[in-house]
Amino acid sequence: MTEMSPVTQSSAAKAPRTPTLPDAQTVTAVRHYTDRLFSFRVTRPASLRFRSGEFVMIGLMQKDEKTGREKPLLRAYSIASPSWDDELEFYSIKVQDGPLTSRLQHIEPGDEIILRPKPVGTLVHDALLPGKRLWLFATGTGIAPFASLLRDPQTYTDYEEVILTHTCREVGELTYGSELIESIRSDEMLEELIGEGFADRLRYYPTTTREESPKMGRITDLMRSGEVFDDLGVKPLEPGTDRAMVCGNLAFNLEIKAMLEEYGLREGANSEPKEYVVEKAFLD
Repeated sequence: MTEMSPVTQSSAAKAPRTPTLPDAQTVTAVRHYTDRLFSFRVTRPASLRFRSGEFVMIGLMQKDEKTGREKPLLRAYSIASPSWDDELEFYSIKVQDGPLTSRLQHIEPGDEIILRPKPVGTLVHDALLPGKRLWLFATGTGIAPFASLLRDPQTYTDYEEVILTHTCREVGELTYGSELIESIRSDEMLEELIGEGFADRLRYYPTTTREESPKMGRITDLMRSGEVFDDLGVKPLEPGTDRAMVCGNLAFNLEIKAMLEEYGLREGANSEPKEYVVEKAFLD
């Protein structure tokens, strides 16, 4: 199993201070899951409204090597918290030589980050036609937008069944997702809003590709073999009933997009809803 980072519990926030960065928000909690993954929470701008599944640009200031002036270094990050949360949560990889994540991984409660309050994205309910079953396909930190959608009551009013697949290399990298599912299934507020038994309609299918686990293999291979459908007791995807959202690395996105097309599903957008959507602006 992947060795857990020494910092495994959310750190307590320091007292808020007056922002010194443009569009600054204060970090309120940080949690490190492995040597490659961490999550953090920040204050939410009072005016920010977003749809579950959207992303924003966040970052830090950096010095321009040519001019010596400070300028924002920004990347797209999906909002992992639901639209009703008082704070914003993000889930990130750590790239040791990455321009942003090499620095972002060292943030602590009380620090500031830049957050451009203009949410956008394709992983939203409006981009899909009505259906009966919703598939959420994620690799690595691609689970972040689904963490938001799975805590949105609309997800369960729109669909009879919701299936989250999450593929990672090692077991420790599945911790964020497994804890997310556990918290949702025991959420009394969601049960009150959606109705008793809603948790039974949420299916979770985690797999690993390197470290041994109860279910191993790339989700695309498991779909081709039919194993995932046998395990879940459902039929392969059909355009009349199934809808899908995809978020992961570029190679995964392209591969599963081609597979969904083979099933007869068409790619949708906010302006033209169809049977599946793929998030193209994502850091993984």
